Amino acid sequence: MKNAWIQYDQEQVQKVFSFNEDYMNWITKAKTERLFVQDALALAKQKGYQDLKDVICQQKTLKPGDKVYMNQMNKSLVLMNIGTKPLEQGMNILGAHIDSPRLDVKPNPLYEDGNLAMLDLHYYGGIKKYQWVTVPLALLGVVCLKDGTTLEISIGTKPGEPVFVVSDLLIHLSQERMKENAEKVIPGENLNLTFGNIPLQDEEKESIKKNCLQILEKRYGFTEEDFFSAELELVPADAARSCGLDESMVIGYGQDDRVCAYTSLMAQLDCENVERTSVTLLVDKEEVGSQGATGMHSQFFENFVREVLYAMQETEERTLRRALMNSCMLSSDVTAAHDPNYPEASSPNNQAYLGAGVAILKYVGSRGKSGSNDANAEYLAKLRRIMEKEKVQVQCVELGKVDLGGGGTISYILANYGMQVVDFGVPVLNMHSPFEVTSKADVYEAYKGYKAFLGAME
Repeated sequence: MKNAWIQYDQEQVQKVFSFNEDYMNWITKAKTERLFVQDALALAKQKGYQDLKDVICQQKTLKPGDKVYMNQMNKSLVLMNIGTKPLEQGMNILGAHIDSPRLDVKPNPLYEDGNLAMLDLHYYGGIKKYQWVTVPLALLGVVCLKDGTTLEISIGTKPGEPVFVVSDLLIHLSQERMKENAEKVIPGENLNLTFGNIPLQDEEKESIKKNCLQILEKRYGFTEEDFFSAELELVPADAARSCGLDESMVIGYGQDDRVCAYTSLMAQLDCENVERTSVTLLVDKEEVGSQGATGMHSQFFENFVREVLYAMQETEERTLRRALMNSCMLSSDVTAAHDPNYPEASSPNNQAYLGAGVAILKYVGSRGKSGSNDANAEYLAKLRRIMEKEKVQVQCVELGKVDLGGGGTISYILANYGMQVVDFGVPVLNMHSPFEVTSKADVYEAYKGYKAFLGAME
């Protein structure tokens, strides 16, 4: 195992720290899918990307050198830089997801109990529920009113704003609760948010709830019935920060998979004058199976490529099929880093380590490679050439010991088109917890690797 920090001179170390400072600022702000798309679009437009909808409406013709994007319901985004080679010869594609485990507000959430106003929540994605209690939380999202108005809600991320919390039972009264196994010690229905405590003076029933409703209407402009058409998420309120005495790591919420989404986005925006068309997919719903209109199982990417080909005067369906089949993809997703506190979960010779570079996973899935995309040897050899040429430090790994479980990414979905796909991302400690940890060196090596891949001529 080679430590990536050893290869850096002082100037390179400064580049690593500077890049990660921007990254920490980004994930501190972009804590939801919508916020990530919003900020990514702003940068893309500055770099000359144009909306595919405008291309279609204005009947524009696209050509090599043009840059286009598609915003899928404000929760997924496709960016394409059209190369000089025919699109039929394939694309270099990065695919990351921008959703992360969290707590979602239910459609009818607000109630009063025990002198408290409470919000009923539903957890999203795979979490250890006990990790999400007694953590300061921010309320983020949108409320869409019946008249078509969309209200952006953000409470708890700015200095001086209130935060929220899911309570936990004090240790003094937890003797029976502590006998439960970790999966059951905090039931899902106990993940309810402490929301308020002050009653209205002239109300006898549900006076605390009614006071909270008055505040919501006065400050934010929506009523109780508007929760029905809302997307509100509870996420950790704290900012991402440097971790470790040497400040070598990043600790913050949502690094699975925004660490790979951010580095992929930066690589896409920094790649100019490409030969093979470069594409970055930033998608929703991976943590719950990639279903729905904004997940990778949707056909929005295929439809996007089809529309681009039409705008390039390529109307045959087989051209689309060839473009997809001849493409190469990196599934930009994180993997588990070795944790010295839990060595029993690691396969020592095949485990990712913090600070050892960006990780390549030939396959993910679980146990007997169930649900995996197993990349072929020829494609891995090609990636080795690309990364060695650009001096990107990589480690070839698996996700823990064989029989302990496993995980999945969007890789197998894109592989269904017949394209070459492999998982390629940043190792993470504390994955799916409110505060995940990455190595700044690995974050930077991921950016270098993604940029090298997008610019590759092979």
